[in-house]
Amino acid sequence: MVKSLVHSLYEKTSSLPKSTSYYHRAIQQIESHSISPQIYHLLKQKGDLEKTPLFFQVRLKQKYDEVLFQNIFIKSETDKILNGLEKGGIDAIPLKGIYFGQEYFGHLAARGTSDIDILIKKETIEDTVQLVKSLGFKQEEEWIPDHFHCSFSKPISGSPVPLVVEIHWGIVKEKTSHLKMDPFWKEATSLEDNSYIKRLSDQHTFYMICLHGWRHNLDSPRYYLDIIQMISRLNNRIDLHSLFQQARKDGTLKRMVRTLSIVYGEYPMLENMMKLPVKRQRKERKGGLFRYWDFIDFQFLSYDTFGHSVREVYNWCFPRKKDIFTELNKKYQKSSYINSILLLYKARLGKAIKATYVFVRGANQP
Repeated sequence: MVKSLVHSLYEKTSSLPKSTSYYHRAIQQIESHSISPQIYHLLKQKGDLEKTPLFFQVRLKQKYDEVLFQNIFIKSETDKILNGLEKGGIDAIPLKGIYFGQEYFGHLAARGTSDIDILIKKETIEDTVQLVKSLGFKQEEEWIPDHFHCSFSKPISGSPVPLVVEIHWGIVKEKTSHLKMDPFWKEATSLEDNSYIKRLSDQHTFYMICLHGWRHNLDSPRYYLDIIQMISRLNNRIDLHSLFQQARKDGTLKRMVRTLSIVYGEYPMLENMMKLPVKRQRKERKGGLFRYWDFIDFQFLSYDTFGHSVREVYNWCFPRKKDIFTELNKKYQKSSYINSILLLYKARLGKAIKATYVFVRGANQP
């Protein structure tokens, strides 16, 4: 549903669907994935907004306006942090979020965001944490060993959901690659008139956005749209050959190839914008056991070295207790680790049996 609409937004020769019932179904998916601002802005930018039904336009505009006010607030909070880092002489780069939306989608409200992501150098973590705490943020969760960011949150008046700031010192989990951040900082340029606040190069922004999409297994159109919009916006300013060479050196090549192969497979018109030098052939497989194969492929086979894959298998088999309840979608319980992991394995087994039953039943139907 959303796929065909996105295709029409980026394919010059493609036209919008005519059926009113199509837009009734489409708006449900669009809102469920929180991509109303992107769709509204892209339709308006292309001059196609008024070609859609009035109810569709009204619903999109309503969400667009809501995101505008939310993003104004988040930008204000982001700038407070960035100004503090600038005054403290701490190098920092805003990731994704408000500045990404403005730069690559073209407007403050063209892409919704719910938190703040700041990249800093690892040696300045303590100073950055102290600054964030001085602005009213409190540590949200304990630091995770070998991770690449930590989270802090601050209550928002009138909102049940707090504002979260993630302080990053990397863009992938440590010990799952050889990626170093030095090249990212070396090619970063000053943001506006700042001396210490930088912006990533277009090349490294695209690299980061692809790895971010991979980390979420492209489970929402949001991640597709970010990648497609950057390709459409930058076109020949991204050197994929050079990027893949860096990814090979960093030990992230499989992640990049997998991610872009899936995106290009869903949206073949991207080949006309930017040729993909290495493409992994994938068959469209949905539901049942095939969904589990896709999970295995993503979770364990996306790594460039055998050692990195083994580490991920171990972490999946013996996750941290907090991660167990996150996967179970349950509130953290003060039970023993053995009882917690048995509960997790029981839930996993139940899902596997259900998927097998659905697969077998579907295969036996004429």
